[in-house]
Order: sequence, then C-alpha cells, then structure tokens
Amino acid sequence: MGYLFQFMIISGITFIGELLHYFLPLPIPASVYGMVILFICLLIGIIKEEEIKETADFLLLIMPIMFVGPSVGVMENFGLLSGALIPFLAIVLVSTFFIMVVTGITAQKMMKDKEKQHE
Repeated sequence: MGYLFQFMIISGITFIGELLHYFLPLPIPASVYGMVILFICLLIGIIKEEEIKETADFLLLIMPIMFVGPSVGVMENFGLLSGALIPFLAIVLVSTFFIMVVTGITAQKMMKDKEKQHE
C-alpha cells in the first residue's frame, strides 16, 4: 500500500480527532481522541496494521525532530524557569519515571499476549 494512502488514513483519523475536540466540551486534546480512535479501529479490525505500518514506522523514526522546537524554547526561556528549577526538575523526573514504568508494564503485557496467540 502506498505511503500517500497510509498517510491519508492516519491524517483522516487525526482530523476526526480534531472535530471531536472542537465539538465536545471536554478538556481532552485532539491528539488523544485521534489515538483512541486509531486504537479502536486497529483493535476491531477496521484498519489492519499492515495498512499503516510503513508510514507509522516513518513517523516514529522522525519523531525526535519534533522535540527540537520545544527544547529550544526551554533553553531560550531558561531565565523564566530558573526561579522554579527544582519543582520543574522534580515534575520532569517523576513523570519520566511514571511513563517508563507504565510503558514497561504495557510492553510486557503485550509480549505475553502475543506469545499466547502464537501457542
């Protein structure tokens, strides 16, 4: 399947997430709506993994580039952050630890589920 078609699928789901964010008065980011919709579509089988795999792998490959802008912004505004450096670092460390734990547990569960499917 072509990259353009795969990108259109992902973009369409992202657009639906944007619409939900616009019309629903909930404090949930549009990207979260999009990820949940994509997850449900993959889970149900509306979208097959093979239909978006190549483009999703590419987007994951270039994802670190997306952090360059915010990192530069933090460096430029370091003077504003220096007054609250300890709480800022504490929040970053705690949230990073939490994300690592949740990601590890999720990955282990998915690996066990995949092993059960192969048996």
